[in-house]
Amino acid sequence: MRDGLGPARVRLRGGPVLAELDARFGPRARAKVLAGEVVDADGAVVDEATALPAGSVVYLYRELPDEVPVPFDIPVLYRDADIVVADKPHFLATMPRGRHVAQTALVRLRRELGLPELSPAHRLDRLTAGVLLFTARREARGAYQTLFARGLVAKTYLARAAVDPALVLPRVVRSRIVKRRGRLQAVCEPGAPNAETLVELVAPHGLYRLTPRTGRTHQLRVHMASLGVPIEGDPLYPNVIDVPADDFGAPLRLLARRIAFTDPLTGVHREFVSRRPGP
Repeated sequence: MRDGLGPARVRLRGGPVLAELDARFGPRARAKVLAGEVVDADGAVVDEATALPAGSVVYLYRELPDEVPVPFDIPVLYRDADIVVADKPHFLATMPRGRHVAQTALVRLRRELGLPELSPAHRLDRLTAGVLLFTARREARGAYQTLFARGLVAKTYLARAAVDPALVLPRVVRSRIVKRRGRLQAVCEPGAPNAETLVELVAPHGLYRLTPRTGRTHQLRVHMASLGVPIEGDPLYPNVIDVPADDFGAPLRLLARRIAFTDPLTGVHREFVSRRPGP
């Protein structure tokens, strides 16, 4: 771990490592080899003479992209030896991906809390704020991630959207949601449903309570848009809107308000509620 980030893992096509990394990633990767900053799976330093068979892996620290700082704090709601529960702000991705690396909840919390083994037990969209649970040590990771994977965590979200008097609520929305690599939007397709959300209008001015019973990518945003009442501030649904990276003035009006579960290590009932104002 270096400043909150682990090394990138590169699977090789086989042959001289220096030549392959240079061809695939350019002079910066070549410079890392020559500086002794690339190691193989056994931790041995790769040099200009190293050749490895196809399927081997090497590790190196990537160059961080230039990122626009997200000007919001990440309050910690709870912390013990096993977990950290944070109140994630809008515009901060859960973990590194694409152009968001250092400006992610995971990396910032690793740095701020001094916890190099911190890992998310689940994810929130970059534009969604609210309760986000991390494991603090490697040995606890699987137990908490399994809770979320098996749907054993009760989640409640609040959202702002227009009110359609003709829309009958509450209702359970079921659909088949597919998110393809390289596509910004997830889409509903024919087939067996894999996503389910209870949608309730809890205030006449457009405050909704959303209770997902599954956890598909962009599920709540897709389901609200499918009802004709997309969540306010959504730049993807129903239409893609280009928003500058440094525009923090119009957040998605969606808040992960509450999570509750039986702790897999202690058997104690856990409940965490965001302290952020309603969306």
